[in-house]
Amino acid sequence: MSQHAEIVVIGAGPGGYPAAFAAADHGKKVVLVNEEANPGGVCLQRGCIPSKALLHVAKLIHEAADAAEHGLVFGKPKIELDKLRAFKNGVIGQLTGGINSLVKARGVTMVNARGTFANSDTLNLTKADGSVEQLTFDKAIVATGSQPAMPPIFAIGDSRVMDSTGALALEDIPKKLLVIGGGYIGLEMSCVYAALGSEVTVVEALPVILAAADRDLVRPLQKRLEGQFKAIHVNTKVLSLTATKAGIVAELQGEGVEPKQTFDRVLVSVGRRPNSKNLGLENTKVQIDEKGFIKIDRCCRTSDPNILAIGDVAGEPMLAHKATREAKVCIEALVGEPSEFDNIAIPAVVFTDPELAWCGLTEAEAKAQERDVKVIRFPWAASGRAQSLARTEGLTKLIIDNKTERILGVGIVGAGAGELISEGVLAVETAAVARDLADSIHPHPTLSETLMEAAEAFIGQATHMYRPNR
Repeated sequence: MSQHAEIVVIGAGPGGYPAAFAAADHGKKVVLVNEEANPGGVCLQRGCIPSKALLHVAKLIHEAADAAEHGLVFGKPKIELDKLRAFKNGVIGQLTGGINSLVKARGVTMVNARGTFANSDTLNLTKADGSVEQLTFDKAIVATGSQPAMPPIFAIGDSRVMDSTGALALEDIPKKLLVIGGGYIGLEMSCVYAALGSEVTVVEALPVILAAADRDLVRPLQKRLEGQFKAIHVNTKVLSLTATKAGIVAELQGEGVEPKQTFDRVLVSVGRRPNSKNLGLENTKVQIDEKGFIKIDRCCRTSDPNILAIGDVAGEPMLAHKATREAKVCIEALVGEPSEFDNIAIPAVVFTDPELAWCGLTEAEAKAQERDVKVIRFPWAASGRAQSLARTEGLTKLIIDNKTERILGVGIVGAGAGELISEGVLAVETAAVARDLADSIHPHPTLSETLMEAAEAFIGQATHMYRPNR
């Protein structure tokens, strides 16, 4: 390994490896430092990708059961855990191999070591065998990501109490599963285990699940989940967990909730925290905020002129696609191109069934900001494609500026919402107005037509929805 790099990237997740690739594409000599043997980070190894593989299987189980209503009856599914884990791990392996090939093709040097800053231009690389080498650099990019938060009250030293990483290992299918946290990770994993046969109880301390999303979008999802889970308890706290031979005893506090219940496993999903500790940042000029995030500007630069930061470690929202975009901005700014992170529509997707997605301004945010907007909702019951799929619970909504008619936000709940939201992102980012969307021909019959018809409803009347003029 060379002892000097023009650019060193610490962390090979969805922010780190795209940054290394972009730098190499600009002709830079790049070293990618990754503590794990393989690139991809949490997203590929223990997060986005494996969870979506399992959610795909959960969707198949539900679709097979739902097909009985249409005259197509399947037998009860037989779950072969070894094959299911092999499928999930195969997806991870395939993608990991692809990234490793791209590392070599681009001439990036990848080093398996833990990187810590000795100062603002030197990195200590600690290998698995304990040996330490030093690497000097011109610029460093911190892309160390985040990890699941585990409050001390839940860290009881029992393997039956899992974080999201443990849940994705899929060691068994617990008869009774408690999920602490009603955010997107908790609900996605709840869907997986419920489909596989677990009796799932979700506990959320806040008054609602998925607090960041508009309530009208959450409502169809919650209705469906209530039919799949044993219970969803909001305004409920878990006061303690106790390990017993019979299971994990949870002490719950909430109106109408049985105070002590026993579960075979518990999934703690109460958020994530940035990996900014133990990096030697105190030996640099980098500043960290009260939540542990590295402070950056719109070009991803820290307060140390030699160090930049991207992804989860550099602030909310902690999303893989935000990290990838920051990687491009970061490198473009480094090589002198006019670039900064000015995106206003970072999409959020909850990969439950139905999926829930939104971008730009939400209705709740518009109300809080007292914006002069009009909210248009197009129910999927009026969609021919949704009817043919027997998935009419969906809803598409547009948040539109009343004066300029500019689309400020888009929200979708329904089958495939995660694929549909990108049109909303494009509309918000390009300052499209309602007529742009309404006059763009959408293929029929598709769910994407719901975006077109929602825009038509703002201008006048949607073809398949009539609203009397007031």
